[in-house]
Amino acid sequence: MPRHPDSIDGLRAALAERDYVLDRALATSVFLSLELRRPILLEGEAGVGKTELAKALAAMLGSRLIRLQCYEGLDVNTAVYEWNYPRQMLEIRLLEARGQLDEARVHDIFAPQFLLKRPLLQALEADDGVPPVLLIDEIDRADEEFEAFLLEILSDFQVTIPEIGTVRAEQPPTVVLTSNRTREVHDALKRRCLYHWIDYPDAAREFEIVLARVPDTPDRLGRAIVAFIQRLRTGQLTKVPGVAETIDWAAALMALGAARLTPELVDETLGVVLKYEEDVRAIRGATARAYLEETAAGSA
Repeated sequence: MPRHPDSIDGLRAALAERDYVLDRALATSVFLSLELRRPILLEGEAGVGKTELAKALAAMLGSRLIRLQCYEGLDVNTAVYEWNYPRQMLEIRLLEARGQLDEARVHDIFAPQFLLKRPLLQALEADDGVPPVLLIDEIDRADEEFEAFLLEILSDFQVTIPEIGTVRAEQPPTVVLTSNRTREVHDALKRRCLYHWIDYPDAAREFEIVLARVPDTPDRLGRAIVAFIQRLRTGQLTKVPGVAETIDWAAALMALGAARLTPELVDETLGVVLKYEEDVRAIRGATARAYLEETAAGSA
């Protein structure tokens, strides 16, 4: 079973090799999660890198990433398991044809071979020798009832299937939960996890992220992109851009062959950065020019 790096700095370096740049506070939380084998709950605004961290961890550990995307109405049948009813009916008919139906017992029909394994059960029963990374994404979008169901998995790495019994992980997965905080997650779930709030990065670290994810970005252009994004985050917008939008904008400008950020380019590509019409309308034109002049003066 592969080991994670044995120091916080080693972890930061290993994740940087997978193009994920993180500060020491977040690296400490992730290191402790791996060292103590505890789930980690990452909260923060959309686009700050919560999901990407789970992907980078899986790449670093050489593990399979198993992702459960949460949504309202998510239930056990979708997240954990359900019975393959067509196969069960076929088995009943075969037993009937052989004259063995009266002798059949419940566990002949409700047996592991008739289970359809969903992400949570897949993560617990992984048998390829390398514990997977289980990403429970946007847990705040699921119902509180589903949160309650997760408690057994998060505390004991096991799940109870009434017809079979308890399924326990021989090698517990690395568990990452994310939340955009559209609602508060219950305290009982938080107690079972380490916790870290991922904030928007400062300009220096965001510039590092841009260079890691879009390495051909010219230095001048990269710094101008980051400065403009940082300025946008101080404005009154419906939705301020996250790091994901910074990376997308850098990639888009590189695709256009841009060497520097001009007012015309900003106006033409605002849809990469801002996702609401009223925000685009508010920034395009005079405001974008003012922001460019302001950030250029600040870097001079």
